[in-house]
Amino acid sequence: MKRRTLLFTAFALAALPAVAQVPGSIPLSEISRYFNAMTMAQAGFTQINPDGSIATGRLMIWRPGRMRFEYDPPAEGLVIAGTGQVAIFDPKSNQGPTQYPLRRTPLNLILAPQINLGAARMVVAHGQEENATFVVAQDPEYPEYGTIRLLLTAGPTELRQWRVTDDMGRETTVILDGLRSAVDLPSRLFSISDETERRARAR
Repeated sequence: MKRRTLLFTAFALAALPAVAQVPGSIPLSEISRYFNAMTMAQAGFTQINPDGSIATGRLMIWRPGRMRFEYDPPAEGLVIAGTGQVAIFDPKSNQGPTQYPLRRTPLNLILAPQINLGAARMVVAHGQEENATFVVAQDPEYPEYGTIRLLLTAGPTELRQWRVTDDMGRETTVILDGLRSAVDLPSRLFSISDETERRARAR
């Protein structure tokens, strides 16, 4: 899988003036509470790439600040967010990972220490889609980074998927297969340096 495609798993956030709540949708305050209450979680996922190709894998979260995407064969890629960076490991490369500042990606929406979707100029759109609530957001200071569209269900609140639109209008969708919070994840899974050293030893 191309490195830039792997980066699409993790993109843009939060945006314009206040958006009125649509009746029946999950309030922004509840969505913020949901993310702020989350510590460790994991789920299987299906990713639909901009070219229409599909990849699957496993997602792990350790809030704040850490996330890991493990891709199944034939992709076999790996994306780790940690220590303020997003690292993309290409299994076909002998070089180290490609890294980007975490603050430049919409992973900040999920991984920030404190999330407040009701803050000024944060949310672009908020409403109801069939039996789910959607929230569209972008970084108000850097709208050129793109947008992310979150889809959540109620009773209890649960993140189901997100769709990222990058700065060139390309869309990547990540669909979660049951996000489980009752998990215990080792910290080494989120260490970019540990993963880099392990791969170097294996070469």
